[in-house]
Amino acid sequence: MNAVARTLPESFRVLLTLAQLLERMERRLVPMAADQYRSVVDHLSKELADVPPGDDLDFLLQAFPATAELYENLQYAHAGLCRSPLDASLQAELQARDVFKRL
Repeated sequence: MNAVARTLPESFRVLLTLAQLLERMERRLVPMAADQYRSVVDHLSKELADVPPGDDLDFLLQAFPATAELYENLQYAHAGLCRSPLDASLQAELQARDVFKRL
């Protein structure tokens, strides 16, 4: 993780810290309450909304899968499952369609 911190610009400091914390929470490496998890996700979502797309963001998202999943969910309205493999994206779309048909 230190290699990530040295590679990213200073403007990514808060984003990197939150990404590391979310990853630890997802792996259950730190005890947490639901409101703590929600707070981290809310703060991380705001940081992700403010960061410009580019190589630095891609690097961070590759290093932190939980943050990448959150980013993809935040971008879903206009980019779909932009970071997921195409087969997985297609299957998710088809499953969602089936659920909507049943409802």
